[in-house]
Amino acid sequence: MEKVRRASHAGSWYSDNPKKLAEELDEWLIASGIPKSPDVRGVIAPHAGYSYSGRAAAYAFGNIEPSNISRVFLLGPSHHYYTPKCALSKATIYSTPVGDLPIDVEVNEELKATGKFELMDLRVDEAEHSMEMHLPYLARVFHGYKVKIVPILVGALNAENEALYGRLLAKYLDDPTNFFSVSSDFCHWGSRFDYMHYDKKHGAIHKSIEALDRMGMDIIETGDAESFKKYLLETENTICGRHPISVFLHMLKNSSTKIKINFLQYEQSSQCKSTRDSSVSYASAAAKVEG
Repeated sequence: MEKVRRASHAGSWYSDNPKKLAEELDEWLIASGIPKSPDVRGVIAPHAGYSYSGRAAAYAFGNIEPSNISRVFLLGPSHHYYTPKCALSKATIYSTPVGDLPIDVEVNEELKATGKFELMDLRVDEAEHSMEMHLPYLARVFHGYKVKIVPILVGALNAENEALYGRLLAKYLDDPTNFFSVSSDFCHWGSRFDYMHYDKKHGAIHKSIEALDRMGMDIIETGDAESFKKYLLETENTICGRHPISVFLHMLKNSSTKIKINFLQYEQSSQCKSTRDSSVSYASAAAKVEG
């Protein structure tokens, strides 16, 4: 029996008008100038409202060559629901204004059988925006192609569990028909986020935020999950998708395919100049097969 996860953030975080949304996504994809590549096997992309991060996200999704891919794994952080594990969806279809995406029930069952995953109920699923914000882009890029999705809500994992899920999912990365969409915003800066790290040597506050984010991005590009963990402990940078990113880094380490992450775009929702300001950073990356 079909169980549909509604596009619960359509009409607020992005347009619920199919024509307008399709045009907007196409426009951003074209403007990014990113060429499609069959060597790109995953992306890291933001998940804020499209008026903030839609343009930046195009630099990730523009890389996708849809003809090679039959399954997309979505890894998104949990903003409202606490779990120390990863959770799978009970839905069979994820709806978007620009087309629905069926869930790969077979792979879902395979993952469930490991005993390592929770099942999130539909209410939790629909309240979470981190994976939903990737869906319209995926539906648009895969328009006219058959693709299934495997949404994985990544909870507040400890380092041991990040490594465990990385090992468990690595085999899927070795299959070139699989693709991974990792959801994360970067620094959330300002008193409302309870984070105001400022290194004056970089000049204005927004420059300090960028330097902090770029340090993290450079470490992610090395593929070293331990160094990324150390960076987070030292800087306390408020990267909300740190657990999905860490799981992905452990996947790269355990995969027999040599894959390298490269960041392609970096933006901030606004340029902080005083302590009264606040901003969220958005970074888009592609994970590409080397050699």
